[in-house]
Amino acid sequence: MQVLRKILFPVSLVYALVVYIRNYFYDKGVLSSKSFKTPTICIGNLSAGGTGKTPMVELLVAMLKETSKVAVLSRGYRRKSKGFVLADENATVDILGDEPFQIFSKYPDIILAVDADRRNGITILEERVKPEVILLDDAYQHRKVKCDFSILLTSFGDLYVDDWYLPTGNLRDSKKEAGRAQVIVVTKCPKDLSDQAKKAITIKLKPESHQQVLFSYLAYDDTLRTIDSSTSLEELKLKEVTLVTGIANPKPLVEYLKSKGLKFEHLKFKDHHDFSESDLTQLRKRQCILTTEKDFVRLKNKVDNLYFIPVQHRFFDDGETILKRTLEEFMK
Repeated sequence: MQVLRKILFPVSLVYALVVYIRNYFYDKGVLSSKSFKTPTICIGNLSAGGTGKTPMVELLVAMLKETSKVAVLSRGYRRKSKGFVLADENATVDILGDEPFQIFSKYPDIILAVDADRRNGITILEERVKPEVILLDDAYQHRKVKCDFSILLTSFGDLYVDDWYLPTGNLRDSKKEAGRAQVIVVTKCPKDLSDQAKKAITIKLKPESHQQVLFSYLAYDDTLRTIDSSTSLEELKLKEVTLVTGIANPKPLVEYLKSKGLKFEHLKFKDHHDFSESDLTQLRKRQCILTTEKDFVRLKNKVDNLYFIPVQHRFFDDGETILKRTLEEFMK
């Protein structure tokens, strides 16, 4: 795969040119960005692959929902529905997509909608439910909407400043577009990240004067959950465990489980994998299946002995307080 990526370097140059022209047209007003009366907060990244967008959206929901009427608008990647859909008690993973359904399952008291056309989605939300703030999931490249506040995520092990354009690298947007963000969060950091390392990364990112750079790591819960019960990671050590992942980067989870002394086989599927009947037949033969929360919403009620491991962002130093205070200032 790495050899193929290098061979496709000329294609990446064409891709880079297209990205540059598109952003130039938006910057010069040739292509229009629409503003809305409802405050919008964008969560996204510059690179393809997992940077922890869904846990970040969940964190923001938890921060804002007590004081504001929150709506989440997502594209609903790989859902089987079309157009605008407002989540309700009849929503399923096929209707919303795995990540939006995960968020709605965890926070059923918020407004959640999916629409590939973010302009259309925001317009309908303003007309029907009148939210006080709209979180735009994975919308950093969706410049048809002029976001009021942007949070840019970049993984510690794959910083956008060290990346190159698709398909040779993972960049799907220009590095200079990082300047549109108010907050840059370096995610998936090692827990023992030193202050010196944080400083070095901050210098490398070259934040502008209006930008905050924060650092977070993924905190996995030792209590594993299913639909109506839970168990501990220690109890799973007595069973034959199969780890099933359909996410962009399962490496942090694999490393965490190994650090806890859990022995398991790992069945790795592509991101947003749609489990076939053949897949399910094989999984039903396993004694105990451990998976991510995103995969759980696609596998529950289809496979027995299924557990997921909750995960959330935890910030270094007083990063969460800084983020919350920054959002409060924005919402005034």
